[in-house]
Amino acid sequence: MTYVEAIEALRSLGPELRTGKGGVPRKFSLEHIRAVLGALGDPQKTFASVLIAGTNGKGSTAATLAAIAAAAGIRTGLYTSPHLVRVNERMKASSNDGLVEIPDADFGRLYGRVDAVPNELVAQGVLPHLPSFFERLTALVFCWFAEQRVELAVLEVGLGGRLDATNSVEPVVSVITDIGMDHMDYLGDTLTKIAVEKAGILRENGVLVTLSQHPEANAAIGEAAVRLNVRGVDAARCLPPMRYEIRDTRYEVAGTGVLAKNKYELAIDGAVIRVDSPLAGQHQQRNLALAIATAIELRTNHGFAISNEAIERGVRETEWPGRLEWIAARGEHAPLLLDVAHNPAAAWALRAALAQLPEEMPRTLIFSCLADKPIAELAQILLPLFDASSGDAARARDHVVLAPIKNARAATVEQLLEAAQKLDVPAQGASNLAEALKLARALTPMDGVIVATGSLFLVGELEEMVESEAR
Repeated sequence: MTYVEAIEALRSLGPELRTGKGGVPRKFSLEHIRAVLGALGDPQKTFASVLIAGTNGKGSTAATLAAIAAAAGIRTGLYTSPHLVRVNERMKASSNDGLVEIPDADFGRLYGRVDAVPNELVAQGVLPHLPSFFERLTALVFCWFAEQRVELAVLEVGLGGRLDATNSVEPVVSVITDIGMDHMDYLGDTLTKIAVEKAGILRENGVLVTLSQHPEANAAIGEAAVRLNVRGVDAARCLPPMRYEIRDTRYEVAGTGVLAKNKYELAIDGAVIRVDSPLAGQHQQRNLALAIATAIELRTNHGFAISNEAIERGVRETEWPGRLEWIAARGEHAPLLLDVAHNPAAAWALRAALAQLPEEMPRTLIFSCLADKPIAELAQILLPLFDASSGDAARARDHVVLAPIKNARAATVEQLLEAAQKLDVPAQGASNLAEALKLARALTPMDGVIVATGSLFLVGELEEMVESEAR
């Protein structure tokens, strides 16, 4: 099968976790993905794995940990989701050039192999239905990792944990990042219920790396850990020292404005680890701590040779676009700040980061989200920061531009405008993101910034536009 044929086959399946007529949600079972993997020769058993669950930060944690492992010379695989522009972004393996995406030819070939298996299993009555988009991708990436002789796979859970396809592995270490209210139609309507689903990645007598968080989440995770006799690793010692402060929030290089970097030193086991991460925002310090603590756990108790130098280099070389990603001014266009914040907790983290920008800097917000997200709450957190009618002289040159994204689940521009009207924040609507970007550029002076957020799909669409302009 060619790459183009594989992508078309995936698209025909519809949304990743909704199958059948009308996109109806269906129940998932680890037995189903394990049956597919068994027919493929159980590729997931050929490598050790770290499984990372959580609501926010799991992708950043996974990207950082994988970069550390690759810097240590370990044959490393990284599986994340969803993607910004191309599905290949989700699947990377270490090479002489760092972590590189799966080649198109390998993707098409392996998809053909994975696609042939379920039909037989359904015919035999082993499977009640064909695998979902995400289950197929998970089987594909495990086959690719096996071919690449990956020694350590860093796997970001797609949704929840307990029934997620990635949970078909037997992780040497489980990691749980910060938990918040998201995907409640699948995971439950309380933090406790959501945390129970996330804790489904724990194994009896296994290892958990985490940080203390909301009491409800702590209690649910703690109960699961005690029941399974899990050894807990507190990543708190890998947080920056209390005296650490982000100092320089201004432009470091003329014409390439950046938010302050996370740059500090850690005293670990009598040695100093110098953290210098390209991931901006104070919230990333928790994700960095989890990645570093996991690397130390792998070194100390699981036989992986990861030096402090490899930790420093991996942190420094981490690539994770779309998370407070600053795209410098080009031509007569103001710079762009892209962030995938798509739930209230992530929106608050973005709000904290925006507080680091110079107060007098003019700002234009491009905002959109999916209709099944808490539109009113996201708007309440973000839109007032760009309220030109607030009476604050520093905000007088600010603007809000709202537009739908290219997704069947997208909120309409009318829904977005209604949320702004309820907050009495002036906003302009656009028919699509291309029009929104054009309008934002016309409204924003060169000494300002355009902030685009609300959805990973929004960021991916804008990334593609900017890349196309650069070609």
